[in-house]
Amino acid sequence: MLVLAALAAAAVMSGLMLIAIALAVAYPNLPEISSLTDYRPKLPMRIYSADEVLIGEFGEERRSFAPIAAIPKVMQHAVLAIEDARFYEHSGVDYKGVLRAGLAQLSEARSQGASTITMQVARNFYLSTEKTFTRKIYEVLLALKIESLLSKEQILEVYMNQIYLGQRAYGFAAASEIYFGKPLKDITIAEAAMLAGLPKAPSAYNPIVNPKRATERQQYIIDRMLENGFISAEQHAAAKSETLHYRTQSEVPLHAEHVAEAARQLIFSQYGADAYTRGLEVYLTIDSAEQAVAYRALRKGIMDYERRQVYRGPEAYVDLPANPKDLDARIAEALQDHPDNDELKAAVVLEASPKKVVAVLQSGDEIAVTGEGLRPATSGLVAKGNPKTAIRRGAVIRVIRDAKGNWSITQQPEVEGAFVSLDPRTGSIRTMVGGFDFSKSSFNHVTQAWRQPGSSFKPFIYSAALEKGFTPATVINDAELFFDADVTGSQPWEPKNYDGQFDGPMSMRRGLAKSKNMVSIRILQAITPQFAQDWVTRFGFEADRHPAFLTMALGAGSATPLQMATAYSVFANGGYLITPHLISRITDSRGRVLNEPRPAVLDESARTLDARNAFVMTSLLQEVTRSGTAASAQARLRRPDVYGKTGTTNDSNDAWFAGWQQNVVAVVWMGYDTPRKLGDRETGGGLSLPIWIDYMNVVLKGVPVSEPVPPPGVVNVGGEWYYAEYADGTGVTTLGLEAPPPIDPAVVEEERKGILDLFKR
Repeated sequence: MLVLAALAAAAVMSGLMLIAIALAVAYPNLPEISSLTDYRPKLPMRIYSADEVLIGEFGEERRSFAPIAAIPKVMQHAVLAIEDARFYEHSGVDYKGVLRAGLAQLSEARSQGASTITMQVARNFYLSTEKTFTRKIYEVLLALKIESLLSKEQILEVYMNQIYLGQRAYGFAAASEIYFGKPLKDITIAEAAMLAGLPKAPSAYNPIVNPKRATERQQYIIDRMLENGFISAEQHAAAKSETLHYRTQSEVPLHAEHVAEAARQLIFSQYGADAYTRGLEVYLTIDSAEQAVAYRALRKGIMDYERRQVYRGPEAYVDLPANPKDLDARIAEALQDHPDNDELKAAVVLEASPKKVVAVLQSGDEIAVTGEGLRPATSGLVAKGNPKTAIRRGAVIRVIRDAKGNWSITQQPEVEGAFVSLDPRTGSIRTMVGGFDFSKSSFNHVTQAWRQPGSSFKPFIYSAALEKGFTPATVINDAELFFDADVTGSQPWEPKNYDGQFDGPMSMRRGLAKSKNMVSIRILQAITPQFAQDWVTRFGFEADRHPAFLTMALGAGSATPLQMATAYSVFANGGYLITPHLISRITDSRGRVLNEPRPAVLDESARTLDARNAFVMTSLLQEVTRSGTAASAQARLRRPDVYGKTGTTNDSNDAWFAGWQQNVVAVVWMGYDTPRKLGDRETGGGLSLPIWIDYMNVVLKGVPVSEPVPPPGVVNVGGEWYYAEYADGTGVTTLGLEAPPPIDPAVVEEERKGILDLFKR
């Protein structure tokens, strides 16, 4: 015993000597702490939808500053109970705890706790996160310096506003709003204890991610509050039994991450780094309700496609402990690398068979997948399947729950998509969904993805043709074509229709409705690619991205979904080129307006297309949604005033639908980031159009049917619209009919039979 006591005394003396040396050498070199004595937290840039729903915050911290007088005592007491019960008694350092931590560091080569609130402030502001004895010494010295310059109230105020509490929240005022949806002043004892448990490990004790683990710590903190005299026995009992209510799913911030990032880039280009610290409030043109509809519609469309794909196997495999007591911690650790993707939940498999899979979610809940829910992953459950795609114990998989509460195995989609809608009269962007999941890829497919528009580009070729004397009644031959390199600008080219069929002569109206490639090519050949290349710039397209070759007729150039929406707006608004915009106003932290762009005005200075052209094209594109490749649009929406065009590129690499109603233009795109085939039967009408319809079905609900009024200079003859000067049959009446008409197999068969009859006679 005497030997142990001597060793302990020697260790204590060694620690004191080290501290003394550190005081003499290091104290004069400690950093200035003006950032604490004049504490001014950096206020983030906040971005709101048009209806003032917060959709994004950018800055070093996500916080709402609360002075110590505004922080309720119950919140202060909960923090003190678990972090530093003797805060008002010590001078910044709990010497016994520090020596204990120091001895542990020396003897066990690892650090222990014992940090006071003041020491935590010192560490968070000035020191690295490395766990070394040297850093602990500096932590002690800085804590002493802070205590000599700031009052206890000032130190606690800084701590409670600066500490990170998960969910991107800094400070308890922000955390109260984020976790409970209420201001800090309304916090209860039980809620305060839950928040007070977060500083130690925000991810591990997050009540939204793992309520069981978080509740255990909360209950312990409530006990500590009683032990330290912060609450009475009655309050203790009430707090222990209180059921906490967190923000409901509908209160979770709107999924508009790509929109917020686009706005951030715009604001940064104007204000520089100050944008993240001066408390700017940016109000956008998007509508939160419509944004939610667009987000869900795109996700549903992508997941519907994903269900038709081959199962690619689990995302990872982890070794699970045999001891059930260690299982929860191991699963929580494993799933940190596989966060939930909204409705696509990550889970670790406990047991698997062809008839049942049992797995655990991030929340700690255990689920069972049976029956139809196993069908998408059948190949991963067969006895002698590929071991690299096998679902077995320890596999990390994705699951999704349907409206009836049944779970199914699924997988993260590889395909991407984009959705954008805007007001064709003002250019205000109403919705923007830049991809399936922002956390997976911040690449904004609405503004950054330059893709071949395919057949969705054909209307702009048809528009050019109207100015060259073509009419919707012009008869054009849908017959085979062949071009050598001199004509196409590349290699010999023998284009085909999507269905491989050639239907012979048809009206230009029918050719667009059925998206006949031969018809479009013949039109472009007649008006010349050079004329069309110049013409499409009227819609906002860049000429150099649409080379003047006949392949332009099939949309072989490149455009972004936002550019397509802008171009279709010219048809929708009667011929005006608008500039899409996202920001409606910018204010400072006090609400003073710094910038408020004027709304666009559709006057003749903005006209880029003759009103007659826009009207006739609207009529042609109405036929597409009535009887053509997008006929399900009018059928499902049950209204005639919707217009648009499907688009499927060569080899089905891209699938589009671009369309509008008088008040809103919307464009949908789907494809792989590295272009590859979507599938032999995958088209814009099958993939993108249903997404567009799902969105329009909501936003057009209750909106009266409104069709355009014929402008001066167009007449209707026999049910067809013409420019007045071509109503008498002048202009281009036929095209390509010099080619021999296609041979009807039925006629050939009749002729064969007739010849046989002659021989029989």
